[in-house]
Amino acid sequence: MIYPRLELLRELLSEDGSIWVTIDDNEAHYLKVIMDEIFGRKNFVANVVWQKSHTRENRTDISTVHDHLLVFAKQRDIWKNIRNPLPASDSQIDRFTNPDNDLRGNWASLPAHAKAEKGRRQAQFFTITTPSGREIDPPAGRCWLYTEERFMEMVADNRIWFGQNGGNAPRVKKFLSEVRAGLVPSTIWFHTEVGTTGSAKLETTKLFPGDIPFSTPKPERLIQRILQIATNANDLVLDSFLGSGTTAAVAHKMGRRYIGIEMGDHAMTHCAPRLQKVIEGEQGGISEAVGWKGGGG
Repeated sequence: MIYPRLELLRELLSEDGSIWVTIDDNEAHYLKVIMDEIFGRKNFVANVVWQKSHTRENRTDISTVHDHLLVFAKQRDIWKNIRNPLPASDSQIDRFTNPDNDLRGNWASLPAHAKAEKGRRQAQFFTITTPSGREIDPPAGRCWLYTEERFMEMVADNRIWFGQNGGNAPRVKKFLSEVRAGLVPSTIWFHTEVGTTGSAKLETTKLFPGDIPFSTPKPERLIQRILQIATNANDLVLDSFLGSGTTAAVAHKMGRRYIGIEMGDHAMTHCAPRLQKVIEGEQGGISEAVGWKGGGG
């Protein structure tokens, strides 16, 4: 059943579109093979691991606390240039300081070397003399990020940090002003960042008191992150397995157009009433984070 549906969904994607499929360990690897065939292996973007639970199940042999998000693009060479970075979190911003009073503001440092893989130039292997006079070569199996000429340009621009005493291994300064433009998304999404199945059940219980929650609902923050990366305002979002209506609710709050498909009775018992609550300005899920006050009915 899934194969023809995925074929159809691929046809519906825009050329710069992407598809995100949540799946558990039981079927993830089989689904990856199917999607490779339909979308092409070159259009595989990532297997995102979502920490769907932060509690341990002690009644089993190994406690499973994650699901997969398989991400494919219609045309990855197009999508990779238009996908959005993620905003830096408060904890990430707090790591930036300014020990040398750089006029460009707070910064954090990164190693100035990288793995010496095939394709690295010989010019990236050279000896660096620190301001204190110490000579440093790249660690074994690694090379410098830059050629010597480019490295000296970085030193002249005060973008290389040798420590307070000027004798430490060089590190590259990354300014907060540069990071505010956004961070490259990673493939591990922790529960503290995007919520859990449990927090999603709490969201739906508040919307529909007394109802038995869906078994695998998705938290609004999880869908928000997907839409942050993959869409912009007024883009069209399709969820062909709408479930409790989370994707439509989040898309509405984020100013995206959306289509939801749901064949079960909960299309009318849950999805439609939930969207009506969104229009009326309900304050659950991501409402406060995005400044949602209602409207758009």
